[in-house]
Amino acid sequence: MSLASRTLAAATLIAMSIGWSVVAHAQAVVIRSTGPSAAVYPMGRKLPAGAAVTLKAGDSVTVIDQAGSRVLSGPGSFRMDNAVNRDAAGGANTALAALIARGGARTRTGAVRGDTEVPTEAVRPDNVWYVDVSRGGTVCIADPAQVVLWRPNRAETGNGTLYGADNTPAEVTFRAGSAIKLWPIATMPVVDGQTYRFTSPVGQTVKITTRLLADVPEDPVAVAALLAEKGCTAQIDVLANAPAAAE
Repeated sequence: MSLASRTLAAATLIAMSIGWSVVAHAQAVVIRSTGPSAAVYPMGRKLPAGAAVTLKAGDSVTVIDQAGSRVLSGPGSFRMDNAVNRDAAGGANTALAALIARGGARTRTGAVRGDTEVPTEAVRPDNVWYVDVSRGGTVCIADPAQVVLWRPNRAETGNGTLYGADNTPAEVTFRAGSAIKLWPIATMPVVDGQTYRFTSPVGQTVKITTRLLADVPEDPVAVAALLAEKGCTAQIDVLANAPAAAE
């Protein structure tokens, strides 16, 4: 091997080790922050391993880490070490896993959960990859071939229209009892960076800007960091409202 080849190989190994080190030390991500210290701990801030979060009275900061999500309430100091005792950690982790899951029968078919009793209206989606047509904004797309639209009220049949950048319309019909409907990609493909409009007789017109993700992580912390980086705040809000331990 030539000197140039050996140098390139060494540089590659160093770069890879640095990358692994960064991933290994990415401990937690802030997914909601209110109170006097909100500017210090804004949504999307990454907290390294061992970092101390110092809060004042009236502060409330929700973070997500490898042990799940938790709400930190000031005053106090909290260390990001994954070693916090959470009585409901198992349930919280299960809820987070469900929130970031992709695919599945409900997504493919648009069906509701069998005969299970479900509320006719919800505040937000139960999956971060659903596109909330009542809210809009910048939305991160995990799979452009299978994008799911979500509406808060599923009681009645609902009709709406998606408009592309050139104002070409695509009709969307939610059946009664279902909150979700597949994006009509056959007539309106999902394009990175494009802004669409959604209108319906029962809600305000919203703009939806799509950000296609080339690589979607499976880890909730990495998902939260990626959503924050892309500006997909509505989806981070879904994570922030998952069951969390209070401290």
